[in-house]
Amino acid sequence: MSASTEAAPLIPPMRWLLYVAAFLVFLAGLVLFVFPLRTAEWFAWTVNPPMTAVFLGAAYWASAGLEATGARAATWGSARLAVMPVFIFTTLTLAVTLVHLDRFHLSPANGPVARAATWAWLAIYAVVPIAMLLISWMQIRSPGHVPTSVPRGGPLLPPALRLLMVGIAAVLLLYGAALLAMPMVAAAWWPWPLSELTARAVGAWLVGLGWSAAQGQSSRDLRTVRPVALTSVAFFVLQVLALLRYGDALRWPSPPAMGFVIVLLAIGVAGGWAFALSGPRAARASTT
Repeated sequence: MSASTEAAPLIPPMRWLLYVAAFLVFLAGLVLFVFPLRTAEWFAWTVNPPMTAVFLGAAYWASAGLEATGARAATWGSARLAVMPVFIFTTLTLAVTLVHLDRFHLSPANGPVARAATWAWLAIYAVVPIAMLLISWMQIRSPGHVPTSVPRGGPLLPPALRLLMVGIAAVLLLYGAALLAMPMVAAAWWPWPLSELTARAVGAWLVGLGWSAAQGQSSRDLRTVRPVALTSVAFFVLQVLALLRYGDALRWPSPPAMGFVIVLLAIGVAGGWAFALSGPRAARASTT
């Protein structure tokens, strides 16, 4: 992508799409994380066990920060790391929804809130990927300029941090793809029980988060890393809270449970490190 495209101002439709997406995922996270025992009544599909609900809710809330931070960015170069993960996640989730449509609350036997949530879910995941493609095309074709502060050369993150982020991305992308393609086989390596639907729902999140880490490690501008860093820190903190609430659902001290904790710690370390490096003072220094 050219420097002029990177430096183009973020167009209003993209900014509003990211704000709307942030609001929608916040609402989904509110039900899943705060009321994990009420998904049969208030969510698009019943999520069991509660640990799965709070895991997904934490992912939704963490991504709300990614999208809101991207929406507040001044330029496309600073916001684009929030766009591709959203597009990938929403597209994968739409596919998962269509494959498992029979599990969703479309029946008259379900309550009115659950049915309304289901129709809203279907509308959102059908519209957002298409809107993201069209508005991204508009964004790329929008007029831009090349300020002297546009960084050139290789990535600015320290090699050790880049290596850590590459490792995280590889684990999340590969395991997420396995959960999507072979849900019950891959779910045997997850630390608590998953159904086909929940395995694929988790897999869609892992692929989206892994893509975000893969993009962030190659950045040439520390300002563009900040949304990814914030998302990683929020994801780590929220998942710790989830473990404190429902951690007894994990098969302790099995290898999957220990692996989950190790990867979660790696995400927290990478996010905190990148967040510290991408502060306003450090970001200004990287562009001079």
